[in-house]
Amino acid sequence: MRRTFFKSATAAVVAITTLGFGTTVAAQDAAEFYKDNVIKWIVPYDPGGGYDEYSRIIIPYFEKYSGARVDIVNLPGSGGMKGAVEIFNSPADGLTVGIINGSAMVTNQLAEIEGATYKVGDYNYLGRIVADKRVMVASEISGITSFEDLMNNGTTEIVGATGLGGSTYVDAVITGEVLAIDQRVVHGFDRSGDIRTAMLRGDVQTMWGSLGSALSGIEDGDLKIILHGEKVATGMLEGIPSIYDIAMTMDDGEKRVKILESWEALSAVGRPVAAPPGIPEERLAFVREAFAQAMNDPEFVASSLESDRELSFATGEDMSRIAKSATELEPDVTELFVKAIRGEI
Repeated sequence: MRRTFFKSATAAVVAITTLGFGTTVAAQDAAEFYKDNVIKWIVPYDPGGGYDEYSRIIIPYFEKYSGARVDIVNLPGSGGMKGAVEIFNSPADGLTVGIINGSAMVTNQLAEIEGATYKVGDYNYLGRIVADKRVMVASEISGITSFEDLMNNGTTEIVGATGLGGSTYVDAVITGEVLAIDQRVVHGFDRSGDIRTAMLRGDVQTMWGSLGSALSGIEDGDLKIILHGEKVATGMLEGIPSIYDIAMTMDDGEKRVKILESWEALSAVGRPVAAPPGIPEERLAFVREAFAQAMNDPEFVASSLESDRELSFATGEDMSRIAKSATELEPDVTELFVKAIRGEI
């Protein structure tokens, strides 16, 4: 049986001045606007991956509370950036939303990657579905059974990653730099699943990614977690070394931890559902409430657990604060991250 981690949260409350019998004019207008209308939900990756699955699980519940029909549009490209840009530049009428790879979009913006024509802090967020726990996994055929093995086997490890600026790439480069890992990062894979396929062939030994995405390979015995990015291990991460514990045993441990805390802030952005800037306030408040109700619907929670999909809900308002803080790093840390994203490390 797969282990799944769930973190509950209370639904967001729409703060609008009420008139009459507990119903607001603004809320009535928004509800009428969305009733039987069509919302386009962009998934910035191909069908079948985690972002697509999360979307397909929650959409029936989002439809239930918004009154609208929601159509998924898969728009892969540039490590999730094509879809994120499409969301940002869509009409501000409240009829286009989408799930984005928050950490990757932050790193693309920090490094001014070509095509990153958006501002992470300027999206209108409906909320966050999950903030991924980051883990380093080794393939079974690599013979690496622990992080100690990796550090002491006397070989340069081949680490797989998606494109420059992608979360798997930044994870690998930043953690490799902080922990002085003897590694070569091979990037350019279209998605994490392609890296795992390369690991099964023996072309790649390790990779960083989300715990949720790694679960099936772990249960099949093809992958083994050797390191994680949590300060406090819970569930199946208990007994596995934390990157923070290792960093503190090294010279300049506090400085290394400071870098890792900024890295962790990228993960906190997670997988939010975003809409373009400029949506009328009453419509934004309405869809935020509908999303919060969907995320806290008992049937949705049960469906997610059955699909082994972790949840860690954050409201739209909280997500706006998280996104802005992730792009406001100290100059020396920003410089390190920019070098990592651009492949200069």
